[in-house]
Parts: sequence; C-alpha cells; structure tokens
Amino acid sequence: MSTASSQIDHLLNETRRFAPPAEFAAQAVATAELYEQAAEDLEGFWAERARELVHWHTPFTEVLDWNNPPFAKWFADGELNVAYNCLDRHVEAGIGDRVALLWEGENGDERRVTYAELTDEVKRLANVLQELGVGHGDRVAIYLPMIPEAVAAMLACARIGAIHSVVFGGFSADSLRSRIDDAAAKVVITADGGYRKGKVSPLKPAVDLALGERGGSGPQETVEHVIVVRRGGNDIDWTPGRDIWYHEAVPNASDQHEAQPFPAENPLYILYTSGTTGKPKGILHTSGGYLVQCTFTNRVVHDLHPETDVFWCTADIGWVTGHSYVVYGPLANGATQVLYEGTPDTPHPGRWWEVIQKYGVTIFYTAPTAIRSFMKIGRKVPRKFDLSSIRLLGSVGEPINPEAWMWYRKIIGGKTAPVVDTWWQTETGAIMISALPGITETKPGAAQVPLPGISVDVVDDSGQHVGSGNGGLLVVTRPWPSMLRGIWGDPERFRETYWEKFEDRGYYFAGDGARLDEDGDIWLMGRVDDVMNVSGHRLSTAEIESALVGNDAVAEAAVVGASDETTGQAVVSFVIIKESFLAEHSPAGLADTLRQWVGQQIGPIARPRDVYIVSELPKTRSGKIMRRLLRDVAEGREVGDTTTLADTAVMSVISAQLK
Repeated sequence: MSTASSQIDHLLNETRRFAPPAEFAAQAVATAELYEQAAEDLEGFWAERARELVHWHTPFTEVLDWNNPPFAKWFADGELNVAYNCLDRHVEAGIGDRVALLWEGENGDERRVTYAELTDEVKRLANVLQELGVGHGDRVAIYLPMIPEAVAAMLACARIGAIHSVVFGGFSADSLRSRIDDAAAKVVITADGGYRKGKVSPLKPAVDLALGERGGSGPQETVEHVIVVRRGGNDIDWTPGRDIWYHEAVPNASDQHEAQPFPAENPLYILYTSGTTGKPKGILHTSGGYLVQCTFTNRVVHDLHPETDVFWCTADIGWVTGHSYVVYGPLANGATQVLYEGTPDTPHPGRWWEVIQKYGVTIFYTAPTAIRSFMKIGRKVPRKFDLSSIRLLGSVGEPINPEAWMWYRKIIGGKTAPVVDTWWQTETGAIMISALPGITETKPGAAQVPLPGISVDVVDDSGQHVGSGNGGLLVVTRPWPSMLRGIWGDPERFRETYWEKFEDRGYYFAGDGARLDEDGDIWLMGRVDDVMNVSGHRLSTAEIESALVGNDAVAEAAVVGASDETTGQAVVSFVIIKESFLAEHSPAGLADTLRQWVGQQIGPIARPRDVYIVSELPKTRSGKIMRRLLRDVAEGREVGDTTTLADTAVMSVISAQLK
C-alpha cells in the first residue's frame, strides 16, 4: 500500500464548540498542570499518580522497564493487592458504611451494598476458592449476570492472585468452552440464570453444555468445580461433587482473610476479544500499572468526587469497560455506583432514565449505540423523568457522531453537562484520549486530546506524522501503564497484531483511522478495514454515517463499501428511521432523498449507490455494528458467521427486507 493511499480523505466539518461551565471548571478534579507535568517527565508523572492513588504494600523504586519491547513492565519491584485497594483500605479509612453498589435488578429487585459488606463477601469467597484449591496464577472463568456477586467474584480472584476470565453472559456454550479451554480454567463461577428483556435467561445450562462434549472434542478437562449463584430461580441440572451453591458455601466460610501482596506485574485478568481469524484473543492485563491508570482516568475524565457523586457506567462486566469503570476504577476510588442488571428498554423504554431519577445519578457513561437507540425512540421518553442530577456525560465504545453528541448533551444533559467522548480499547486497558471536562473546550464528535501521560500520533503508512488537517493511522508512540502485556499463550500473535506494522519505531497500532483537525485535535474515523476506496478516494464510513444521522429522519446508519465495477467500491448504506419521523411522514422516496442529502453534506463522491431502509442493524452484544455481515449482503454473498451477534436472526430479517 503506498503512502498516498493511507491518507483518509476528510470531508465533513464540525465547528460547534462548548467551553466547560464556569461552576464545573471551578470544582473540577483535573487541572491544566497535569499536562505540563507529564510533558516534562512522563515517568515521574506516572510515579506520582501511582503513589497518590494506590496503596503499595512494598513501594516501587523503578517506574518503566521497556528493555524488551513490546513487553513492558511498570512499577515492577512494587507489590500491592488490587482487592485491598478496592475494599479493605476504604473500610480502614472509616468509610465502610459508604454504599459501593446501588444494585437494581431488571425485575425491580434492589440491594444497597456498602464497602464493609462487599469486603466481607469478597473475603468469604476468597476463602471458598482457596478451599477448592484455587491459588496464585490459577484461572477462574466468570459467567454471570450484572449482579453484586459478579463484582465480588472478580475481586475475590484478585485478592488471592488468581487470574479471572469474565465471559459475557450472552455468549453461547461454544464461545464459553473455547475461552475456558484457552485459559485452562480450574473453576467456573456462574448463576442459574439472570433477567434479560423481561424473562430469565439461563446461564448454568450453557456451562453444563460447555463442560460436556462439544463438536467432536470430549468433555472439558481442567474445570474441577462450578460455583452457582441463585438468581433466576430457573430449574437446572446438578452434578454432585462438582457443583456448589454460592448461597450455601459463601455465608458459611470464614470472614477472616488477609490480602497478600503480589508483584505489580502479577497477571490480573484475561479478557477475550474477537479475533479476525475466529480464534478469540486472550488479552492479558496485569495489576499495578492497570490499577493506577484506571483509578486516575476514572477520577479525572469522569471528574469523580467519591464523597458526593453517584456514578453509573452502563457496561456489562463481560467487556473491558465493565472491568475498568465498573469494578476496578470506581471501587479503587471509593465511589458509589449504580449496577443495573437488565436491558435499557425493559420493562419500558424509559428504564434507564427512571434509574437515574431514582438514585440521583450524577455521572453517566454509556455507548453511542445506546444513545442513538434513544434518539430513535425520541426525546418524549427521557423528558418524562427528572434527569437534573446529571452533571457529566461520557461516551465509550466507538466514535460518536456529532448529532448524537448534541442530542445527548441537550436532552440528557440539560444543555449544561459536559460530554467526554473517550477513545480506548480492551488492549489499552483504560482511557487514552478524551477531553478533561473542566479544562477542554469540547467539540461534538471529536475524541480530542491524549490524556496527560499518554503519547499518541496520527501517521501515514511509513510512520510519518500527517500534520494538522490530515487523516491517517492512529498510533500510541510510548508505553502506558495499563497497556496489555500480551495475548495469553501467544506472544508471536501479540507482536504481529499490534506491533509489527511500525516495529522500527516501537509504535502500537490499534487498527483505527483518525484525523487531526486544524487545532491538532483527534477525530476517530473508524476501523481502517472499514475505510472504502471510491474512485481513488479513501472515504471513512464513520463520516458518511455521521452525515446520514445528521438528517432529521435517521436514527442510526451503517455504511459499507461494496465492490463496484465502475468505481472500485461503492458506498452502500443501511439506515434505521426515527419513530417520530414515521409517525408523520411516509418513507416513500426517502432512500433517494438521503442519497442526495449525503451528496450535499459531504460531496457527490460520498453519495451512496444504495440506501436500504431497515428495522435493525447487526450488532455484537457490546453494541458494535458488524459491517462485515452488511458487506456480505451488499455484495450478494452468503452471510458469514453470526454467532457473536446479540440477535442472530437480524441478518435474515435484513436480507428479506432487501429482496
């Protein structure tokens, strides 16, 4: 690929700006000095954060060891216990009565769990695991709904130096089996079932299937015990000797458990992310650097005041956002947070807003796909609830288009709450690029600036800086504390996937395209493999999707490049129309109107060849659109593997709508 072709053409301009409200800025946690400190002495900056935010049983003397790239070590001679940092130290500091988890079940069940209660539960579960023979370095698979026991399970593993591998509760028995096998897990912690979309979704039966014979391979060999939380009340099979009820074992265990210190580079967890090859990649994170960056970013990006804020990150613990900003960051900071079990639209479309009103949520962190689904329903639903407690909004998961950003700020944030759009990945462990809400003048749709202590750049194919006003490849140019330490059991794949492209410069390349605006701020342009080549122009799917969502009729859009004899690739778009629009207009002729609209917004080169109006888009359970499947449809091919979709039937519905 030539250098010229890695330049991604940028065609959409966004000029709105929002300064931090004066009152917010006056109280903000972050200060502009952080940038200066980090620029002067990167390692000194992180050492100071580590000492200020984390309790070390053995203080570190070395900060970064980058002698064997791409394998980094941070704070390597220091020792800490991650669970102690999230629990015991708060109880010892006299805030054991502070609520850690405001848990809301989808069916209306609720529990308030204090730091003292969560500490007690984790100590007991740690004792249960140790009695079952789980020790330092052993792997435990966690397959649970969003219940307090899920948080306790992760922390109990961290407490005893075991490595957890959380598998999202919506994954199939086959997905679960491949992850249990890859990590060679010794114990599985699961539940009978959990509530999802108004009914109990069974979990234990999938575990039984996963541990039995699967597709020609015999029974699973490493799992010795299955601990089962009773949540759904659904009937389940039982294997005596192997299966253990959580509610029988944990309350009867001793509440005495001393948290042992472990080296900073002790593995904390493996989290599997889908690989292009089909074999999931086990992303490995360790303890010290990860905890430091999660705690710091949660504090400064979310402007967290633990004494007064009610924080709510809507991510499931099955995703990295749930690890970093539901479990480790907020609990290390001593925050009070909402933990919600179900889906945003059950039992009614205003469920999330009802939860915000009920608990007085002040900081709300969610995904653009959720925001766009609320836009589709319309503003009348959130307007029924009192959202005045909200003082900060955050976005995570994929680039947020300017219109969704504006809607979020206006309808959910009451036109005053700053919006922080955060870029990071499973691999980076914690937030890398974001506005700091009390400092940065925000721009709708921009990721904006690397955080203090983070070095990123936008480069061309040969690794040269592209300069303001240009697009290219997003790279991280220096090691960072929460970076992945490898792919579990596959160092070669780790090197090849993330480091090979710019090996000579030591840059980490994430696979994302980005551009720098005239101020040098960063705008994400989607995955590089989602860039289209139309008549020699490299166009970003994210920009065309943004233009479509900018039309009053459109709630959500997905754009793919389909092969075309004339232009090489043609733009094909799939759009979902807002309910409020359909209530007043006929969809007749709308596809053509939208084609013309994109031409006006961006230019004739970006005008879609086809616009298909559909009722749903294929999404993974974490809300990412699977454009590969839409490309199959657009090019008339048999649709590929749909196992990771939240709704596997959606592709047959789309295919039928196009015929």
